[in-house]
Amino acid sequence: MRDRFRDLEAPSASRKKDVVLMATVSSFEGLQPPTRSELRQFAELFTPLFAASSDEAKRQAVAALSQCAQIPQAVALFVGCQPIAVAAPFLTSSPAIDDDTLIAIARMQGSAHMKAIVSRDTLSPRVIDVLVGLRHAEPRQMEAAATPPAVERAEERVFVPPPPLAPSDSAPEAMPANREEETRERIRGLARHLGRDDTDRLGLRTLSGVQAALLVRFARNREAPQFATALADALSASRWLAERILLDMSGQQLATTLTSLGMDFLDAVFVLEKLYPHLAEAQHSVTRAWMVLDALDPEESNARVESWRRADRYTYLPEQSTPAATQVPASRQARQVPPARDMRTISRAR
Repeated sequence: MRDRFRDLEAPSASRKKDVVLMATVSSFEGLQPPTRSELRQFAELFTPLFAASSDEAKRQAVAALSQCAQIPQAVALFVGCQPIAVAAPFLTSSPAIDDDTLIAIARMQGSAHMKAIVSRDTLSPRVIDVLVGLRHAEPRQMEAAATPPAVERAEERVFVPPPPLAPSDSAPEAMPANREEETRERIRGLARHLGRDDTDRLGLRTLSGVQAALLVRFARNREAPQFATALADALSASRWLAERILLDMSGQQLATTLTSLGMDFLDAVFVLEKLYPHLAEAQHSVTRAWMVLDALDPEESNARVESWRRADRYTYLPEQSTPAATQVPASRQARQVPPARDMRTISRAR
């Protein structure tokens, strides 16, 4: 990085601001660890110099700052909110960003910035919780952001007549307009697909608040028999099916079941980690249970669990029921003569 700074020792007039920015960043690198006054001075100088520099100088400065162990958090927030092409290396590898700054960047920016944050080597549980919540909220925000332009476009198409154009100008302008409309419709379709309301479970089997609380409690105490009973009740299925689900030591079947029942994501992660300790191991900044649940598709999970329930209804026979062919009316049973052994027992009792 410093070699690139030396390449600009004889700049032209248009590159003077780039040189000043790089010299400022290079000097700050040499101050590690900086004092409080040096941090304040750098924060005051960096923002205006960065805004006045070229894109190449911005990328080089951000790449250099991503290696600094300590920078002002105001500068970290400013750099993290830049376009993802500039901010990506900083969000991915900078050790100087604290949790509050990462959370602020994730909430203010889009999915591209969140993906860069997720790629960091280490993330605190607090940041992970916020990212998970934002991941579920983003499709609804996308749908809300995509709908108004489409409505305005429809109103223009219906109520506002297009201005008259000369024959020579109509063809070139019609093609971009058609492409724009096609792109807008494609975005609306994606927004409808991705922006499904997770809380809309009409017609689906859903955990009640009490059932979810019981499952979490039994998982916390590692009470597998009680957990199987509560799971069978939630599925309206036999205990045999619940036990078969729990016997899958990979946790995949239980994760599929909890996803199908609409259990809260973080509660489901907690349950899997408690019942299957190997899923609590950290992997790529999150636990293995988090990755198993995140990879599941709700619709596929619903279809799989329903097939399990159908097979359970076909094969499970309650112990208290008997085949109709072997059932005898009570009046007829009363008139039957007891076997000889029973008769002997009765006579001795008399």
